Amino acid sequence: MAAISLRKVEETAPALVSLYKTAGVCLRRNGLDGLRAAVYLVVDHSGSMRPYYQDGSVQTLADRVLGLSAHLDDDGRVPVVFFSTDIDALSDITLDGHEGAVERIVAGLGHMGRTSYHLAMDTVIDHYLDSGATDPALVVFQTDGGPISRPAAERYLCKAARLPLFWQFVGFGDPDGKQFDFLRKLDELAVPGKRIVDNAGFFHAGRDPRRLSDAELYDRLVAEFPRWLEAARAAGIVTPPA
Repeated sequence: MAAISLRKVEETAPALVSLYKTAGVCLRRNGLDGLRAAVYLVVDHSGSMRPYYQDGSVQTLADRVLGLSAHLDDDGRVPVVFFSTDIDALSDITLDGHEGAVERIVAGLGHMGRTSYHLAMDTVIDHYLDSGATDPALVVFQTDGGPISRPAAERYLCKAARLPLFWQFVGFGDPDGKQFDFLRKLDELAVPGKRIVDNAGFFHAGRDPRRLSDAELYDRLVAEFPRWLEAARAAGIVTPPA
């Protein structure tokens, strides 16, 4: 059973009903129906991302993540981290205020800098720990390139493997571009040599992420989540369901 009912979504966010329904089908297909989990969205706000803000790709991703989150978390909101060289914003996007939310948030932000994965990861970790949450978390981490400090990003990911957080990286841009080589490396870091469990996945959303169908996006977002849940429960990182 979904955390938030279809009727509630129809009342508070009618534009997201189709996304909500598609997400539900995907979760059932992947054996995740009825799961409770926190959902985070991390968005690259570096200079090269400007076209993706202008064409609505970032807002579209936020809407899709909200549609998924409504099945997993009952608070009707997704914490969103906008990052570049530093943390540019930590905000919430809600079901009843999702339309135009990205544009409203970034309108108040300053310079679009470079790309510091580890600062964004640290912000999510702190937020999760401070929230007192006991459910696992799915972190959708969007970027269009590699980080300014690869060692720091790898170190944070490996340390975070002991926490109930799964990092699903999503690449915007040329699927064949070398800017994603580091994310491919993160996806394949050794277990248990580097980290206690495999706590990350990566896929490309393409040059125009809006063209990726809702169903395909959801399937990719949760494809590795069930395997991580199983491994994390076996390692004592996530409490098994009663």
